[in-house]
Amino acid sequence: MSKNLPNMLQDTIAKIREMVDVNNVIGEPIVVGDVTIVPVSKVSVGFGGGGSDYVKNVGSNEPFGGGIGGGVKVTPICFLVVKDGNVRMMPVAAPANTTADRIVEMVPDTLDKISAFIDSRSKTV
Repeated sequence: MSKNLPNMLQDTIAKIREMVDVNNVIGEPIVVGDVTIVPVSKVSVGFGGGGSDYVKNVGSNEPFGGGIGGGVKVTPICFLVVKDGNVRMMPVAAPANTTADRIVEMVPDTLDKISAFIDSRSKTV
């Protein structure tokens, strides 16, 4: 087996370590007045590779061909909001893709508006 493949793997893993650290998952806290906001993300990492030793008649003592690639994906998940000793999680929702998804997202807000309207009408009567 060629000595190049383990070196390629080590180099790829080292580069991925450089790209991903704890600050990618739990971000730097943002302090605004008495409120602290901490971003939280999901990190996905993947890599793969392969290689082959060529026949010895190519002209080298260790003919080798191969390659390795990797990737990192950081997806925001939520924000932790810390105020007066209380912690609230504010999720980062993916945007609605379909009309049905948009309608489902609008239901809570619509119900709140209807409830507020009914309450204001009952107070005036």
